[in-house]
Amino acid sequence: MDSRRVLGTGVAGALVVALAAGCSSSDNDGGSGDSSTSVLTGEPGGAGRVLAVKVDNVAAARPQVGLNSADLVYGIEVEGGLSRLMAVFDSDHLPDTIGPVRSARETDLQILAEYNRPALAFSGAQSQLLPVLEDSDIVARTGTSAFFRDRDRPAPHNEFIHPKGLTDGAGEAKDIGLRFSAKTPSGGTANTTTTASMPHSRFTFTWNGSRYTVALDGTKSPWTADNVIVQRVKVKESRFRSRTGFVPFSETVGSGSGVVLRDGRSYTVRWSRPSEGAGTTYTRDGGSGSGTTMRLRPGRTWIVLEPA
Repeated sequence: MDSRRVLGTGVAGALVVALAAGCSSSDNDGGSGDSSTSVLTGEPGGAGRVLAVKVDNVAAARPQVGLNSADLVYGIEVEGGLSRLMAVFDSDHLPDTIGPVRSARETDLQILAEYNRPALAFSGAQSQLLPVLEDSDIVARTGTSAFFRDRDRPAPHNEFIHPKGLTDGAGEAKDIGLRFSAKTPSGGTANTTTTASMPHSRFTFTWNGSRYTVALDGTKSPWTADNVIVQRVKVKESRFRSRTGFVPFSETVGSGSGVVLRDGRSYTVRWSRPSEGAGTTYTRDGGSGSGTTMRLRPGRTWIVLEPA
């Protein structure tokens, strides 16, 4: 696990919230169907309470800290066609430090609705979105003492958290639809490098024989993934708008096409999520395995919400 420490002083006025969800747990045949196996990674040991952290992803914010301890990492479009990350951790595998932490968006709330009351750590939000987070019946606020500034980095890309204790009061990890198997599925296409793009952001994943390395906007990073899901989604304007321009909202309820990468192979899939409270299923589309549930390799998954 990534346990690098970032030194800094000061506490920033950030929020941590817990989001309620209606997703129920179900058997996860393929690697995570019992309490001794994580529903988020398919690995032995189960999973604890869930913490999601909004993480900066512009050049000035790199290298980020703590992402190789995450169970899942989402790549999400934000203003200007740039991207931001949301890293999901369970309380049994928290690193010492995570960041840089940035602001929340409407997309985050829809994604996290399929989890079970996860804690969400972020630094600010659009002025109309903040009251929704604060006043909603599905939101509970915790403290802010975990946030600090690294004075060796430029603001606003220098806010970090020590996550210990931030999952207090959050829900236990629940099934969000992922299925796992150590066995590589038949079919697919041999593929060592895949790029997912947003208008002004790129994620490139390269198979090195054991896992995927991650390059961000063409620059190599220290981050790795056991699986990659490129989930193609509709992007519309958020109802929480900004004076600075178009605020994207990536729709993760509905259905669409996608690609799953595992073990150096690429599989075409269809994704489906019928409601905010439901998990997301990934079904193979085409070839000998068409119509069957896509199995991920046990481990960490990156999900990039690529504009359709």
